[in-house]
Amino acid sequence: MKSLKIMILGPPGAGKGTTGGMVAERYGIPKIATGDLLREAIKKGTELGKKAKAYYDRGDLVPDELVIGLLKERISRPDCKKGFILDGFPRTIGQAEALEQITRMDYIFNLLVSDATVLQRLGGRWTCKKCGAIYHEVNIPPKEEGICDKCGGELYQREDQKPAVIKERLRVYEEQTAPLLDFYADKIINIDANGRPEEYIGNFYKAIEG
Repeated sequence: MKSLKIMILGPPGAGKGTTGGMVAERYGIPKIATGDLLREAIKKGTELGKKAKAYYDRGDLVPDELVIGLLKERISRPDCKKGFILDGFPRTIGQAEALEQITRMDYIFNLLVSDATVLQRLGGRWTCKKCGAIYHEVNIPPKEEGICDKCGGELYQREDQKPAVIKERLRVYEEQTAPLLDFYADKIINIDANGRPEEYIGNFYKAIEG
């Protein structure tokens, strides 16, 4: 199979991480999330990681050039030879333009979900304080309310999972990230992602495999 450089776009709660993971497993390519890259670089104390940590410590956004530098290093590794999946990147036109200078994507998917779906998915999420496991009131409820199945830790709702914050995240997405749909208009493959991932994942495979 030819190179599989895949980008998955969509609002918060669209299912980018979940579907990206399923696609990555099917084709044996890594799923790359820039947040994970930043955390890894900071933990390892790399040169880029030290620079990123300075912004983190001040509570500032990490500049695009640092994020792009981390991404460029990551996709040069051997496991990306057959391709990779970008989860949640780029977020802005500036990042998209910088990415074009590094590599060209083969497939660009956009997950279509309603605001009501996003609110239902994110608003029902609970996270374990101890091990970080994620549950959902409807889709993945814990066996005992408020208690993690895995470690017995207490479940709590993060600030970014509360309805008012979710609505603000959607507003920011529309303002900053939605213009990417125009930027990539001639390559976008829209996927209705309002259902469960296993219900629509076949549309990914069909687009890739024909």
